[in-house]
Amino acid sequence: MIAIISHLFDPLTLAVMLVGIAAVALFQNGVSAMGGAMAALRLLLTADPARDRDAARAAMLKIDQVAQLRGLSCTDRVKTANIFLTEAARKLANSERTDMFELWAAQSLADRAQRHGAVHKAWLSIADAAPALGMAGTIIGLVGMFAAMDDPAKLGPSMALALLTTFYGVVIANIIAAPVAARLADLSERELAWQREVADRMLAIARRENAPLRRAAIREVA
Repeated sequence: MIAIISHLFDPLTLAVMLVGIAAVALFQNGVSAMGGAMAALRLLLTADPARDRDAARAAMLKIDQVAQLRGLSCTDRVKTANIFLTEAARKLANSERTDMFELWAAQSLADRAQRHGAVHKAWLSIADAAPALGMAGTIIGLVGMFAAMDDPAKLGPSMALALLTTFYGVVIANIIAAPVAARLADLSERELAWQREVADRMLAIARRENAPLRRAAIREVA
């Protein structure tokens, strides 16, 4: 069994496959998207949207209390470890009108969704490229076999190339890239869900706190 497994590892063939897959994915997605795709790997172990959601809800209670007691301009004094929540609280405190915060929230969430989508697409392109390059390697190996039919000693390496490239393509696509893409898509959906919840909650607070000001302005005009 160990001997069979050892035959499945060919550093040169694997390296050529990885370089080819990376080149195809890079051409399809660009440098920034591929960089984001590689950086997103750490999120597979560290990301916890449920924890972030619960922390955001606890922070929103404090932000709501501060808004009621001291006004919107003080909401950025609530300190949180989450970058999005900190930025949202700062925008809420500094937005002169409710629609300004609403516009920022919509644009920020749209940008985040676009970045997440680019990372997901990059991993899907890796999953698509791996079997294709594996099939290309298989064809090259078969061509080598047919070209060396008069020399049995050369049939083994060509057949190994044909089978190994297919094997590597299947493993990279279905055991690595596709599961990573699915996991990142799930993390993205859950993260954006609680961030939309935060944005809606802050927008409701802004409308509530600005309502008396609008009524006073209307009375002055009247």
